[in-house]
Amino acid sequence: MTSSIISICILAYCIFLFAVTRLTSRGATNETYFVGNRSSKWYLVAYGMIGASLSGVTFISVPGAVGTSNFGYFQVVLGYLIGYIVIAYVLLPIYYKLNLTSIYTYLQQRFGNYSYRTGAFFFILSRVVGASFRLYIVVNVLQTFVFDSLGIPFFVTVAVFLGLILVYTYQGGVKTIVYTDTLQTTFMLLSVILSIVFIMKNMNLDISGVYNRITNSQYAQVIFTDWKLKSFFPKQFFGGMFIAIAMTGLDQEMMQKNISCKNIGEAQKNVLTFTFVLLLVNILFLVLGALLYIYASEQSIPLLLDSKMKIVSDNVFPTIALENLGTVSAVFFIIGLISAAFPSADGALTALTSVFCIDFLGMNDNKLKSETEKKKVRYMVHFSFAAILLLVIVIFKLINNDAVINNLFTWAGYTYGPLLGLYSFGIFTKKEVKDYLVPIVCILSPIVCIVLNDYSKELFDGYKFGFEMVIVNGAFTFIGLLLISKNKL
Repeated sequence: MTSSIISICILAYCIFLFAVTRLTSRGATNETYFVGNRSSKWYLVAYGMIGASLSGVTFISVPGAVGTSNFGYFQVVLGYLIGYIVIAYVLLPIYYKLNLTSIYTYLQQRFGNYSYRTGAFFFILSRVVGASFRLYIVVNVLQTFVFDSLGIPFFVTVAVFLGLILVYTYQGGVKTIVYTDTLQTTFMLLSVILSIVFIMKNMNLDISGVYNRITNSQYAQVIFTDWKLKSFFPKQFFGGMFIAIAMTGLDQEMMQKNISCKNIGEAQKNVLTFTFVLLLVNILFLVLGALLYIYASEQSIPLLLDSKMKIVSDNVFPTIALENLGTVSAVFFIIGLISAAFPSADGALTALTSVFCIDFLGMNDNKLKSETEKKKVRYMVHFSFAAILLLVIVIFKLINNDAVINNLFTWAGYTYGPLLGLYSFGIFTKKEVKDYLVPIVCILSPIVCIVLNDYSKELFDGYKFGFEMVIVNGAFTFIGLLLISKNKL
């Protein structure tokens, strides 16, 4: 498939996306931008959240990671199920009861301004890093397979993508994203399903044949029982549970869409529906991953190797979809890839803008600014965060040496852990804290966790931390808050 055809596909998709954006952003106000006028349809939010939750990381890295971790990622997905139930019945009722626009306002009401700003800061840090990881993987694939051959620098590719995202998010915000994420989720899932179908056709397999081929392959293992491994079942399961709570329930981007629903009942239906669909979608990605490796082996397809002669897992899906399954597969792969990229970045820009405007600039409380003045400030913040994402993605390009999904969850453990500790302490205790000391506790906790992670094999008889690091980090934060607490008067 030529670079020109791929470029035409990208252009056509963007034109279609902008048409949807124009229709959904008419008459948009600040209330529209931040919470979609609290009128979003729950089923649209639930469906669109699939794309926002999965992003390019799942689209590329989960199938690729099957080569080294088999179906072990499904252990994490099972943990997600419990985590989303906690979100639906513990966190959402709090957010709706307090009628929050920014979920970090809860920390202000519970502890004080230092805690409030600390929570908002850690969200900004988490989302900047997370969104950069997610967008990086997509842009890097396009750069490797398309734009390098055209002589276009990586920096320019990232800047163009962020520019496109800016164009369709700066006006409509959450209202627009609810609709565009629905569109993009559809294309992403269609791309995965078609890739599976094309591989099945080339291998002359039906559904039962796929099942037999995978279950008899080296990739079928789901449960891992060696406690020293990162893939040990309790680590993955409980890590997945708390990652879901932290990266969705304590994340303004994901919750901003939920609190845009009409009421708590619809928001809960959204989360539970999303949970069930997410389970099925992740099974699809794992099946695709196993088929990719089996197909590559049987067809003797050369896969890209790194300096250590190991397969570059994030390039497995692109290599086969673009070069070995025909033009139709390649077209849908590109559209699916872009569809996986945009939801992770558009929602991040909107949420980052919302948190900074509300939690740091006090836009909701400032009665002196007119609607027009608030819009100007919001636009400036929106564009500033786009520039920050651009810088972080380029830096990550220079230092990345691991599958993106591993990097993403490692950093999530460090940055979302303090949020997990703060909310757990606020919800499950009645104690007050010395508010001015909260930032110190929340900074020290990730530092301790980074040291533990680096020296875990020496300190704990070969033990390696995995996704459970977010639990450890949250526990350290909780203990720190306990040490600076006092009983309520």
